[in-house]
Amino acid sequence: QVQVVESGGGLVQAGGSLRLSCTGSGLTFEHYTMGWFRQAPGKEREGVSCISWSGKSTYYEDSVKGRFTISRDNAKNTMYLQMNSLKPEDTAMYFCAAHSDYYGGGNCPQTDFRYWGQGTQVTVSS
Repeated sequence: QVQVVESGGGLVQAGGSLRLSCTGSGLTFEHYTMGWFRQAPGKEREGVSCISWSGKSTYYEDSVKGRFTISRDNAKNTMYLQMNSLKPEDTAMYFCAAHSDYYGGGNCPQTDFRYWGQGTQVTVSS
């Protein structure tokens, strides 16, 4: 069955960096649109970033533009989220998700994504 598993979360001070990874199995990874989402305590889950099959098209939520970079290595069945200049408001559970429809750019709604990981916690201390 299709599985996506996140890793790389942790505790970091404000201004620091973390790199999240998401590894897929049971799927033809290069034919899946991938995304990162996050949910802070007491808040709804929100989209962070997503990336097309080839990596050519990406989307970033406004609050992370210029600080986060999404990428993928299809040979390793892995997607990454490099997070720099982290802020306390970035504290959340981060989820990766996948769907097999074509993505050509723009926003990527959560409802498009079929497969979800269990999440990895990112905590940014002030």
